[in-house]
Amino acid sequence: MSLDPGTVDVLKAHRKRQLADKLKAGEFWKGAEDGHVFATGWGEPVHPDTVSSLMATLIKEHNAADGVTPLPHARLHDLRHVHATTLLLAGVPVHVVAARLGHADPAITLRVYAHVVNEQLAEAATIFAERIDGAA
Repeated sequence: MSLDPGTVDVLKAHRKRQLADKLKAGEFWKGAEDGHVFATGWGEPVHPDTVSSLMATLIKEHNAADGVTPLPHARLHDLRHVHATTLLLAGVPVHVVAARLGHADPAITLRVYAHVVNEQLAEAATIFAERIDGAA
């Protein structure tokens, strides 16, 4: 799974809006320094069910704009998978990704994201073969 450039743009725009909310709220800001992806105008976390119900609306709104790359249908839980897959493909160790996802055991992460790990194994084999061929 690769991260769609349109998704990255949407997330960056969302983050800018959050930072504007933080400035507006000033001393009344209740959010953490690193913030939540989905937060109220005061920085407090939004209940996951609220976000899940808004996903379709937000995607539809984005896709209706002129000149944008349309986003596919996505659930809130899909963003979790995008996050984990992106980290694993970037070479972040499985135990670190597991901790970020709240998995008690990295074996859970390995089972769920075996396809990503297998892709990395194939890449490693290719790199090794190229090095061996280059040394000959």
